[in-house]
Amino acid sequence: MKAIVTGAHGTVGLALNRHLKQLGHQVVAWDRNAVPINRYQPMEDFVRQEKPDVLFHLAIASRSTGVPNESWLVNYEWASELAWITRQLNTRFVFTSSVMVFSDNAKGPFTPDSQPDAATGYGNEKRQAESRVLSQNLEAVVARLGWQIGDAPGSNNMIDFFEKQMAQNGCIKASRKWYPACSFVTDTAAVLVELANASPGLYLVNSNTSWNFYEIASALNEKHSRRWKVVANDDFVYDQRMLDSRVPIRPLSATLTALPQGQ
Repeated sequence: MKAIVTGAHGTVGLALNRHLKQLGHQVVAWDRNAVPINRYQPMEDFVRQEKPDVLFHLAIASRSTGVPNESWLVNYEWASELAWITRQLNTRFVFTSSVMVFSDNAKGPFTPDSQPDAATGYGNEKRQAESRVLSQNLEAVVARLGWQIGDAPGSNNMIDFFEKQMAQNGCIKASRKWYPACSFVTDTAAVLVELANASPGLYLVNSNTSWNFYEIASALNEKHSRRWKVVANDDFVYDQRMLDSRVPIRPLSATLTALPQGQ
């Protein structure tokens, strides 16, 4: 299989790149310096030239390059154009969205039938992009992701958050009333490859079936030789879990053995 990956140097992109190559697949990273994302024809020409079996669209507007309305361009318009291009070229299209399509006022846990309600910012852009992608390409797969868990600092994952909290506050304040949507980034990458062959539509990618943030943070702390100070509170009350029995992803307990069992 040959795959084009946008956002290939991001948190999920790096893991997906490694996983695809381990499986013996060919990976082509989308270079925005070589193929501009604000001009349709160069984008179509690039995909037509590479002839991929699947295009994974993971990129987000993580760093500003000074382009006007860059967040909307990256998060919405680029996704829309790629959905149309892959439709025209009969290429599988996997678009990664986010649990942030739900506001903090939404009532979880969420299922594929839950209606996203984010009205501003990144979540709103992803919410609108989901709808646009599925209308532009009826064969597309949209995968909503939660918070990613890596093995070390260096990207936008939960470990980075822990390190920053320790530097700023001397501890990690973890709510027992918050059930975050999250998964290990290696598990997410494996599922995305599986979804490339799934039926079209929306899928929810989440490994947290039943644990609160304090339990997850404490179990991660055990896994990393107790390098952090985790303090429990009840300040943030929110069930953000995404539940989708069609998605074959490992539960957090498969990696975090210190999690409470039987939940």
